[in-house]
Amino acid sequence: MQPDILDELWDVILERSNTPDGRKSYVRSLLFHEKGIDKSLEKVGEEAIEYILAVKNGEDDRIISEAADLIFHLMVSLKAADISFVEVKNELAARRAGMNLHD
Repeated sequence: MQPDILDELWDVILERSNTPDGRKSYVRSLLFHEKGIDKSLEKVGEEAIEYILAVKNGEDDRIISEAADLIFHLMVSLKAADISFVEVKNELAARRAGMNLHD
């Protein structure tokens, strides 16, 4: 079975977060910024605003692009908060299990 793209992205975020200090990586620059977790949270806020504006303006290509940016930065902020993506997936699965799909 082929891995899910979000699982693959999470693996890349984990790998980049563990690269040596001297190696340049956008993920590392967010995770190990002098502002700490605030830097990754700023990016989540920025991307959320850009996504909202794209939706409000009905710009389909930008909606897709900004949604991808938002998801990526959200995942980086999860890593910065030391929360596993698996924990979020488990929460979503638990919510799905509690839904009555026949309503």
